[in-house]
Amino acid sequence: MNNSTSEPRLQSRKGSVLRGRNNRSGTILILVLLTIVILALSAYSFNKLMMNHNESSQLFTSRMQSRYLTDSGMDYVRLYLSQSNDDIRAKGGLWHNESGWFSGVPVFVDPSRPDRIGRFTIIAPNLDTDGNLDGYRYGLVDESSKLNVNTLPYMDEWVNGGGRSLLMALPEMTEQIADAIIDWVDSDDEVREYGAESDFYAPNYACKNGPMDSIEELLLIRGVTPQLMFGVDTNRNGKVDQEELANTNLSAVDADMLLGWSTYLTLYSKESNLNADGLTRININGPDLEQLYTDLKSRFDETWSRYIINYRINGPYQPRDIDEIESSAAFFEIDFEQEPQFQFNQILDLIGGYTTAYDPDDLNDQAVIASPVQLENMPILMPAIMQNITTYEGESIPGRVNIMQAPRIVLEGIPGMTDEVLETIILRRETELNDPDFFDMNRQYETWILVENIVDLQTMRLLFPFICAGGDVYRAEIYGYFDDGVATSRAEVVVDTTVPVPRLLFWRDKSYLQSGYSLEILGLDPVQANTR
Repeated sequence: MNNSTSEPRLQSRKGSVLRGRNNRSGTILILVLLTIVILALSAYSFNKLMMNHNESSQLFTSRMQSRYLTDSGMDYVRLYLSQSNDDIRAKGGLWHNESGWFSGVPVFVDPSRPDRIGRFTIIAPNLDTDGNLDGYRYGLVDESSKLNVNTLPYMDEWVNGGGRSLLMALPEMTEQIADAIIDWVDSDDEVREYGAESDFYAPNYACKNGPMDSIEELLLIRGVTPQLMFGVDTNRNGKVDQEELANTNLSAVDADMLLGWSTYLTLYSKESNLNADGLTRININGPDLEQLYTDLKSRFDETWSRYIINYRINGPYQPRDIDEIESSAAFFEIDFEQEPQFQFNQILDLIGGYTTAYDPDDLNDQAVIASPVQLENMPILMPAIMQNITTYEGESIPGRVNIMQAPRIVLEGIPGMTDEVLETIILRRETELNDPDFFDMNRQYETWILVENIVDLQTMRLLFPFICAGGDVYRAEIYGYFDDGVATSRAEVVVDTTVPVPRLLFWRDKSYLQSGYSLEILGLDPVQANTR
């Protein structure tokens, strides 16, 4: 009986042991499987982390390299501008260069990936046939095509209210804002009619009463808002992109204000006061008459030299009739001991002018002499006059507006500019802008509008202090990028060429802003562009 009852118990005990062993084996298996899964996930996560880290490192490297591409573009611009005007013209010019000098310029080829090329492109806002901003071009912006805010007080001196007149041409400009801007940059504390000086801005800050350092400084001036300054061009690329249009109620925005005032304003415009050979132009208002006479003789004949010296001594004269004019009297001996009593207001005073000459031995012997420059020979002589003569001191002339490239809005504000003259200038200058091979000596100077009878001499005299035919400070918008589009950089630079070696006046990194341009626009090889 005992044996019979103990055997099932033993079997039961053995089954329990076996079941315990099986349970422990299953648990271990599950734990092993979980461990393998965790290790696999850890390895995957680590691998993914390393891949992300590697991609981030590569992206950072690409971004740094793209920054170097924009720096290369900056140095390239300075080198390009250091060439002679003839060489620049032969390479396609500065306005819209379709010869490849400004678009898709290759700089770097990745040794491990020969198909990955680093480039830079220099791009700028374009003008349509009506002189309005439209689209883009490959080239530089002549800062003289804009209104120089820092020179507005001087323009007020040239013509009463001249500075305000220039500002009032800007869309949505008011007399209150215009006067406040001029009050900000002039040197005194006298409040203009509608202006604002330090009392208005106290206690937050004082009026600058001096030149601005940045165009964004305008935002500190009463009435100036970001919308007025930049319009809808949030990425500051000089054109309105589709994304910007999508967020804009076009019916509420003036078409001329889509890019804001910043497109029409500058702080840097100026022209060189040197001739094509790098020599200082002769200031015909110089105080030393004997030195002036010597300088004039080095570039002109005796007739020119004696007329100008006699004018400085005796002033202008209006003859009663043609019989008064005696060209031989120009050769009376000149008394250089005399102090100059008269000055030329501008070099246009030479055209069609008259003065008198006296015989030093007989002061009663007076004769009338004519200027060597008359209306009939003006087209031939004007380039020599503009090249070699000036009434400005210094090696540069700031603030005048380039009538060859300025937008219609900027031209409209120039004192003396009529609608008829404006339309004719815009129509005729297109030949020069679209064809860099077109070359006319008179077109190098603002007096071409006089030579081509667009304006008369009286109107030209009014326009002359405000206009030029080209400045010597340029702005470049540079994009550095790779053909794979992984990383791009942007920089804005301003280069001054009034000095022997072009120098950098301004640099700004704009990489934090969207480009707004596709790689196809920035410039790829045709084969690459077709495969994208």
